[in-house]
Amino acid sequence: MNDLLFDFTLDKSKKTAFINREFDADLSLVWDAFTKQEILDQWWAPKPWSSKTKVMNFEPGGRRFYAMVSPEGQERWSIQKYTSISPKTNFKFLNAFADENENPELPGSEWDLNFIEENGKTKVSVTIYNESLERMEKMIEMGFKEGFMATLKNLEGLLATLSQK
Repeated sequence: MNDLLFDFTLDKSKKTAFINREFDADLSLVWDAFTKQEILDQWWAPKPWSSKTKVMNFEPGGRRFYAMVSPEGQERWSIQKYTSISPKTNFKFLNAFADENENPELPGSEWDLNFIEENGKTKVSVTIYNESLERMEKMIEMGFKEGFMATLKNLEGLLATLSQK
């Protein structure tokens, strides 16, 4: 049975979501899954949606501009601006929804991702701070919790496949 850690906590008083997720894969592979476009696009959307990256340069000051695409072809664009990167341990980015011309819808959120490997498993801790409680509540209404949990489940399946290669 799968005994991997998976918790999702919302703290409205801090306008913050805390997600801890363990993966049965080594740190290098999990890091690559979060930081390489060709792997990200295979899992970064809840099914049946898919992810399509238009631009990605993973470096401090760089960005990822991507869309989640519905089965009908509807696109929901977002921008991630990388603010700091400590290879294989942590990276941070500012995230905002956007239109197809990269005009952000503010306010956005600040993401802080930490990676730790223990006993062949990798734990990813994600802290998402929202600039406004209204934005956080809108994300919750849009199904962010369920969507992100499903997306991380996609990653778990993909890592199992990639680990066998």
